[in-house]
Order: sequence, then structure tokens, then C-alpha cells
Amino acid sequence: MEKIVDGKSYIESIRNRNLNVYLFGNKIKEPVDHDMIRPSINAIAKTYDLAVSDPELASVISPFTGERISRFLHICTSSKDLVLQNKMQRKLGQLTGTCFQRCVGMDAFNSLYSVTFEMDERNGTNYHQKLISFLTLMHKYNFVLGGAMTDVKGDRSLGPSQQVDPDMFVHVTKRTSKGVYISGAKAHQTGCINSHWLMIMPTMRLLEEDKQYAIVGAVPVSSKGITYIYGRQSCDTRSLGWFFWVLLGYSRIEQKRFRVYCARSRI
Repeated sequence: MEKIVDGKSYIESIRNRNLNVYLFGNKIKEPVDHDMIRPSINAIAKTYDLAVSDPELASVISPFTGERISRFLHICTSSKDLVLQNKMQRKLGQLTGTCFQRCVGMDAFNSLYSVTFEMDERNGTNYHQKLISFLTLMHKYNFVLGGAMTDVKGDRSLGPSQQVDPDMFVHVTKRTSKGVYISGAKAHQTGCINSHWLMIMPTMRLLEEDKQYAIVGAVPVSSKGITYIYGRQSCDTRSLGWFFWVLLGYSRIEQKRFRVYCARSRI
């Protein structure tokens, strides 16, 4: 796979992944071309296009690869980095008028960078180096990282290990020489199918008996065994129904032209 350099190459990078995505109870063959999903994909594409048009604002030179990458993959090392990060987000908000879905992944990298360093210093482990290796991979291809935090939680009066259904929280099911196996559900993860990788993280204080739920790790979005249930908003079906177009007085030719315009526009 080649490095992603702009919005167009980003969109092509998430095609043909054979994801297990369901919307309105139906499996979606190609999310990239779905009328309801494409606007959010176009919003992420804008994060790449902004890095091309304004590289000082939306991109940086990777300390791991020496190449220019999205600022969303950058580890902040100064107050200037934090200010530019904020200004980039403001600009993207002005350009897209919607969520551009990369903020949680960016914050995850920055928090894990310091946390893993402190863990290794205290416990003699090598999590920090593992994170750097993963960061290097992400920088090499200029990927999108989605942050998966919110657990379903089930009975909220009970902790993770007390749930009748253990999959109400993501947890470790097996550890082998090949790696760690996890199971469970996450909710409200904006942009998950528009990402290349997911960073799985817990979202609450865990006790000793919950240690199997204290897992942070990255998985490819296209991993086998993951099912995505696509959420929706109250007005997002307007692009699908004929009544919307009739109400506005559009002819069939005008409808087709408008759909083509939306597909080519930012959102």
C-alpha cells in the first residue's frame, strides 16, 4: 500500500475492505459509496487536503520516518504544537461544518506516549517502544486512527467483571505467543469504519478483579470478527428518499446532478 497524500488517495485507501457493516438492518456492500456514509468520509478526506493546502497548520515532519504526515498523528512536544493542533481543528470545523472524526485517535496517541513511558520506567516493561513501533507504521502510511473508548456497560450498577454478559465491556479472552485476543462491544465511536486502525481503550476506573478489562491495544478496522452497526441521526435519510427531492421541486435530472455534486464536494 502506498502512503496517503491527499483526500482522494485516502478515500481509495478505504475501499474494498469487505467490512461487516450494517445499516437499517441491511449489510452495506461498499460503505464508501453509500449516500448516508459518504459525507463523513469526505470530512476526513478534508483533513488530508488541508495538510496539502496549508502544511504548516495541518501537517508535521515525523520524528520516526522523516516524512511529512498529518498533524493528527503527531505527538505534541511543545506549547506551539498544542496551539497549532487547536487551530487546525478550528479550521476544519469551519471547512466541513461537521465532525472530522480524528480527534480521539490523536488524543489517544498523545496520552499513551507519556503513560507508556511512565509504565516502563516503573515496571521495567517495553510498552513505550511497542507504541513507537506502531506510531512509525502509522506515520509510514499516514493512516487514520480511530479511538474506541465508550463501552456498552450493561447494568451500570455493576462493574465490568460483575456483568451477566461479559461482552458489555471489551476484555481479554486469551493470551498466546501470537498476541492478545479480545471480545466485547464499543458504542458511539464516530468514524470507526472511516479509519484504518482502532485504538481500544477502557473508559472507567478499574479494580483488581477487572484486570482482564484493563486493555489498551490497536486492531485493524478490517480485522475478521468485527461487526459494525452504523448509527444514524434524525435527518440523515434525506439524501435517500424521493419525497425529499419532490418536496424541493427537483426534477430527476437535477437530482442526479445534485448527487454528483455532493459526491465531489467536501461533505
